[in-house]
Amino acid sequence: MTITLESERTRRAVPGMVWLDLTRKCQLGCSHCFNESGPAGEHGTMTRDDWVRVLDQAAACGIRRIQLIGGEPTMHPDAAHLAEYALTLGLDVEVFSNLVHVTARWWDLFQRDGISVATSYYSDDPAEHNTITGRPSHRLTRANIVRAVQLGVPLRAGIIETRSGQRVAQARRDLEAIGVTRIRVDRVRRIDRAAEGQPTRTSELCGRCGDGRASVGPTGDVSPCAMASWMSVGNVREASLADIVSGTTMAQAVASITAAPRGRWLRA
Repeated sequence: MTITLESERTRRAVPGMVWLDLTRKCQLGCSHCFNESGPAGEHGTMTRDDWVRVLDQAAACGIRRIQLIGGEPTMHPDAAHLAEYALTLGLDVEVFSNLVHVTARWWDLFQRDGISVATSYYSDDPAEHNTITGRPSHRLTRANIVRAVQLGVPLRAGIIETRSGQRVAQARRDLEAIGVTRIRVDRVRRIDRAAEGQPTRTSELCGRCGDGRASVGPTGDVSPCAMASWMSVGNVREASLADIVSGTTMAQAVASITAAPRGRWLRA
């Protein structure tokens, strides 16, 4: 088989994972939400067929892992179907859920080979956690974390430090006591709602956006990262995923992110 320069360039640029950023609808109203999701959010203009086509293209060009994210992805009417379809393509699927409400169908899916779950946890103190999420969510999220661990669901948790004095260390100890072993602590990123009216800056990103990853949003726009949705580099309803991620616009976006200064970031 002859490999052309263009096909080799595409192969090198294909990310290892892709976020399917399905929706802006969410039960919560987190003060630090990076894409303005909430109860009034919408699912966007991508149809089920559009999302299925993205999955087909992802598998065809060598992507092996996807993450369903939002908003709350499990609130999207096609999310469970898309997770199941991705598994038939041999893709690994992670569902990033707030775990406020988990239906029987989702519990069944969470226990399937190839599926894992990620969630956010803010404090061992229910009042502090609920203040951050804007809803009385602590009891539900914690109970479903406990259930996931008991069922052997592969689970990782992120603790976002949104304010001074937040009970971050105590939240971590609480998760460890439950049995969660994969835990990361991150600072709040001043993007969208968390920017509090200030312009969004690429310096708030981690700097790894577009490096082995890309995101497809609710309208089909592709960006280097789910947290950089304002940086559209193409649309999957107008061009193939492979062409977009290997294109000049993506390369330019990644270069601008890489060049931005960085402050304090992630800690284990």
